[in-house]
Amino acid sequence: MSELILGIESSCDETGVALVRTGAPGQTPQLLAHALHSQIEMHQAYGGVVPELASRDHIRRVLPLTGAVLREAGVALDQVNVVAYTRGPGLAGALLVGAGVASALAAALDRPTMGVHHLEGHLLSPFLSADPPQFPFVALLVSGGHTQLMRVDGVGRYALLGETIDDAAGEAFDKSAKLLGLGYPGGPALSRLAGEGDARAFKLPRPLLHSGDLDFSFAGLKTAVLTQAQRLGDALPERRADLAASTQAAIVEVLVKKTLAALAATGLQRVVVAGGVGANRLLREQLDAACAQRGVRVHYPELHLCTDNGAMIAMAAAMRLQAGVAQLRRDYAFDVKPRWPLEEISASNP
Repeated sequence: MSELILGIESSCDETGVALVRTGAPGQTPQLLAHALHSQIEMHQAYGGVVPELASRDHIRRVLPLTGAVLREAGVALDQVNVVAYTRGPGLAGALLVGAGVASALAAALDRPTMGVHHLEGHLLSPFLSADPPQFPFVALLVSGGHTQLMRVDGVGRYALLGETIDDAAGEAFDKSAKLLGLGYPGGPALSRLAGEGDARAFKLPRPLLHSGDLDFSFAGLKTAVLTQAQRLGDALPERRADLAASTQAAIVEVLVKKTLAALAATGLQRVVVAGGVGANRLLREQLDAACAQRGVRVHYPELHLCTDNGAMIAMAAAMRLQAGVAQLRRDYAFDVKPRWPLEEISASNP
């Protein structure tokens, strides 16, 4: 019997709501409708996310978005079977908005709730695509402050292979963009500018590229970008595109080669790339080319589902339900986990 899962995402600066229907055993759950509001325009004036403003905006947006999703799907609220929400990681105040609204809705409907790990949502988001992956696979998670390589053998069966020891790839994009005088959000702005530059113009470091393990480090790259920008001085504006292209090339090379090393270490022949940086065009081109040479399949979420969204939260909840590893609550108490390593969750302890 299929169930309808309402998913709410409010971990940072996007409010997302979605409705997913579970399928028969072995079938991928179906996304019925989703809606997303981005706070980028609001935070641009401050050069970054202001947590209090983010929380207040989630309060304003989440119920209207929920109504829009239900109308698009042609579903009444009382038909929802489970209300899922992002429990963590993320901004504490923002997480509390989604958790509180989800628990209130579930209590009013006498339905259970499910707290979902934000990164598990990203990890399983490629199952929303027209070309969903199959287990097992290597996952490259590149979302905000997280850069990790995971071995994924099934829903809730995750083994950490490597992670960043300082700045993540997304932070390297954003911080380098700020050093170049680009606007918020910095990562997409740097990537667009890089398309106009010469990636070979500046020799920038590739930290931990030959470390022999699968960990990442991008803090040194950020420092090298700062040093190069200072050396350029007044010439920076005319060389900005070249420095952006060189920075992007360094980040992408590390991500691609570490992913290939993870494939070699595990012997797997399938890769999933998830998270906001997964939308980067150069990363997709280079990883696709390298994996094609090795006969490895690469899967991505749809471009519009790379950033934070409710669809990935509803999908993760639905897949846990189908796999029989969901933990549902009916007491309507809730907590949030602003810091929550993905490797802490398992099939039996989400």
